[in-house]
This record gives sequence, structure tokens and C-alpha cells, in this order.
Amino acid sequence: MLVNERKIPIIKIRDFLIVSIQVDMHDRLALQLQTQILEEIARTHARGVLIDISTLEMVDSFIGRVLSGMASMASIMDAAVVIVGMQPAVAITLVELGLEMPGVETALNMELGMEMLEKRVNT
Repeated sequence: MLVNERKIPIIKIRDFLIVSIQVDMHDRLALQLQTQILEEIARTHARGVLIDISTLEMVDSFIGRVLSGMASMASIMDAAVVIVGMQPAVAITLVELGLEMPGVETALNMELGMEMLEKRVNT
């Protein structure tokens, strides 16, 4: 791994991990983020992960598959994943690529995403 390679910060609030992607995603960073999130779920026993992708203007099929895979892996670890802030172009791209994201819930913004996670944890 490169010394100056960026890491995306993961913040724990109550039982949740908050991930705000503020940089352009590339394949290596997506895989690194996936590993980072799964390690944090194991370390902190988080029950949910909120991923803010509002600054992402485009995704490719690989990034879409990584996000979907991350949700499946988190689910196995008993953590829900909610993706918030999806831009219309990203949603269109995912549909055009035929990428389904089973197990991934989406919300328009962080507030609604947190409400979704809280409902899941409290049921």
C-alpha cells in the first residue's frame, strides 16, 4: 500500500458506523474501504453502517459490486447498510448496468438513513 494513499474516515456514533466518501472512488480505494468497514464492524460490534455517497458523481460496475458485496458481508456480521445521497446519474448507471444491490437500503439523506438504521436495530 502506498504511504500517501487516502483512507476514508469511519466514525462510530452509538451502534452505527458513519462513512462519508469525499473523494473520487477508484478500485483500490473501494476494496480498502470494504476491508476497513468490515474490520470496524468486527472491532466495534456496530449494528449498522451509513455510507454517504452524495459527492460521488459516477460509479462503474466494479464500485457498484463492491458496495453490494460490502452490504452482504456486513449483513452476515449482523450489521445493516444504508447508502444515502445517491445522485441521479449514479442511480441511472447502476440500473443501466443491471446491478442489483440486495440487502442495501437507500435513503435520500443522512437523517433518513439514520432513522432507517435505528428502526432496524430496535426491531
